[in-house]
Amino acid sequence: MDLDPQLNIAPREVKSVHLMGIGGVAMGALAGALKRRGLLVRGSDNPLYPPMSTFLAEQNIPVAGGYDPANLSPPPDLVVVGNVIRRDNPEVAALSRARLPYLSLPQALAEFFIKGRTSIVVAGTHGKTTTTALIASGLLNAGTDPGFLVGGIMNQGGQNFREGRGEHFVVEGDEYDTAFFDKRPKFVHYLPDIALLTSVEFDHADIYADLDAVRRAFDMLVGQMPARGVIIAWGDSAEVRRRVREAPCPVWFYGKGDGCQWRLASAEPAKDGGASLRVRTPAGEELRFYSPLAGEHNALNTTACLAALCAAGLDAAQAAEVQAGFGGVKRRQEVRGAAGGVVVVDDFAHHPTAVRETLAAVARFGVRGWRPGGGRLIAAFEPRTNTSKRGFFQEDYAGAFDAADMVFLREPPGVDEVPEEDRFSSARLAQALNGRGVQAQACSDSDALLAALLAGLRPGDLCLIMSNGGFDNLHQRLLEGLATR
Repeated sequence: MDLDPQLNIAPREVKSVHLMGIGGVAMGALAGALKRRGLLVRGSDNPLYPPMSTFLAEQNIPVAGGYDPANLSPPPDLVVVGNVIRRDNPEVAALSRARLPYLSLPQALAEFFIKGRTSIVVAGTHGKTTTTALIASGLLNAGTDPGFLVGGIMNQGGQNFREGRGEHFVVEGDEYDTAFFDKRPKFVHYLPDIALLTSVEFDHADIYADLDAVRRAFDMLVGQMPARGVIIAWGDSAEVRRRVREAPCPVWFYGKGDGCQWRLASAEPAKDGGASLRVRTPAGEELRFYSPLAGEHNALNTTACLAALCAAGLDAAQAAEVQAGFGGVKRRQEVRGAAGGVVVVDDFAHHPTAVRETLAAVARFGVRGWRPGGGRLIAAFEPRTNTSKRGFFQEDYAGAFDAADMVFLREPPGVDEVPEEDRFSSARLAQALNGRGVQAQACSDSDALLAALLAGLRPGDLCLIMSNGGFDNLHQRLLEGLATR
């Protein structure tokens, strides 16, 4: 069912809102924020589970189970259509017949929370969530009262959304498409004054045909920058430099190379975890400071954050000082617990580059409760995304696990929806890893993988579990199994 594009607007007066697909993390955060503004908010989704079901219940936001035309009665002033909603959804047909105004999530965020503020947008294939959270945390710690939307739950305050009353709004700029009726990247709606571009690689095979399509998306972001704006770009990447070479505004490069105005001079493991960093500013000042984040990739994220905070009005010394107060983001090198002498860590890594950098960071810097050299680094990986379930990165993954002492792989869940000749194979990856001297084992499902981990782990090990999904609660099940074996 098609929607009338003339109704893709925000009404002048909005008292009631219905959110289709309210159970997503960002949609739920938007619902809560609109409720706090005094609007009547309701929504619909398939059956929800904690934490979003709990969050919405605590906010006293009614949620209809399933999608039904009756959910649009009485008619709301505005409908927000989530990215999960497809054209054939029965509520879409009802929305079309009722001729109600509608917005996508990015449009609603821009309309109600970003408009009139300094928009700071973090984009790129990797590092978006951590870098967005770093900037938001830095502005919070500096007392500027920012608003933000982060693609993960920040440990600082246990939130991913904050309206704030300050000048700035910091948002994670996802390159995924906006909605079924708007196939542009989400970040085009956020109209950045300050934009960060961390990296450009192929991803999201379900919506991008190839790397050129991904490039065009990021070119769209660069091309819409105002002349008064600034782009902060990873200068060590030739791909990123090509994307910003015709930018209509100043570009500040960050990285390790001499051509970077914000230069990461060194990142060394700190005594009690995290990193001791040295960063040189465009003015030639050398900043020495502590970051609670491990790994060179996080040191680069932090360097980009310093540049963004200075673009937002902080001085360099203050931008460095507030880094120590960063509390991290859930599912990014998050220590879930320890049992039987084994430390269990959860991470969102799923792209080969992210897997490689995360393993390298933990192997060199360690995590809370585990220091390098004190035991083995064991990796457990679930290829769950639409891209990783396909064979695009079959060979690339073989070089992503070199920092691990042992690797356990799950065969991709839901792979039956992918043509057999296009499927990723964990068994083939295990064979390739063993050929490289990295001991690896492929398992049919999470139950088999859990049994293999319980048989293979020993005291002193760190088990790093990587997936962009829940991995069938493997983390908690592993901790319980380790405690009782």
